[in-house]
Amino acid sequence: MLMAHPAVLKNLIEQYETLRVLHAESNGEEVRRRMDDVAYTLCVSTGTRDIGAALQAARSRLSGARAGDDSLLTA
Repeated sequence: MLMAHPAVLKNLIEQYETLRVLHAESNGEEVRRRMDDVAYTLCVSTGTRDIGAALQAARSRLSGARAGDDSLLTA
């Protein structure tokens, strides 16, 4: 299985958490749609089927990532 870069996982987690707060505050359809898209991307990126498992897997991978890991960002 391909593994998402830690920077990608971090960004997806931050987006999802921000959208979850916005959705709780406004309950807007556009925010919900975007939140579903990010949740789907997190699931695909972590090889999971639900957002709870995806967040847990992403956080677990981030905790094991090397600080400043830019191995895929440099040539």
